Amino acid sequence: MSAILSVPQLQEMIGRSRFHQLFRPDVLNLDADGRRLAIRFAMAPDLERQPDTKQWHGGAVSAVVDTAGCYGLAVLTGEPLPTIDLRVDYLRPAIETDLTAVATVRKAGRSVGVVDVEVSDDGDNLVALGRVAYSASGWQQRSDGS
Repeated sequence: MSAILSVPQLQEMIGRSRFHQLFRPDVLNLDADGRRLAIRFAMAPDLERQPDTKQWHGGAVSAVVDTAGCYGLAVLTGEPLPTIDLRVDYLRPAIETDLTAVATVRKAGRSVGVVDVEVSDDGDNLVALGRVAYSASGWQQRSDGS
C-alpha cells in the first residue's frame, strides 16, 4: 500500500485539531514503504504532570502515542480514524524534553488498523511503547465505493 498523503498534507491535517496543537506536532519523516511516520511533540507547561516539574503527564504521553498512531495510519487511508483500543507501557519519565514518536503500521485491514508507536526523548532514550487499534470499517466502505 502506498502513501496517500505527503508530509505537508499530513502536517496540515494534524493542524486542524485544536487538541493536537497543544503538543505543537511537527512531522519529521514519512517512509511509506516502511509504513513509518515520525512526529516531534513539544513540551509545554500545560502538559506537565505537576506544576514546575517539567515532567510529561502520562495522559499527555498516551495522547502522543494515539496521535502518532492515528496519523501513521492516515498516511495510508487518507484520513484519521477513530481509536478503538490503546495500550501504553511507560518505561521512564520524560523530563525537560520534547518527544519524538515513531509510528509503524502493522495492519491496515478491512475493519481494523493496528499501529505500534515508540516514544523517545531528546537523548534518544525510549520513554514509552504503545499499540493502538483503529476502526477502519468506515474507510474501507468509502474506498470500496460502497
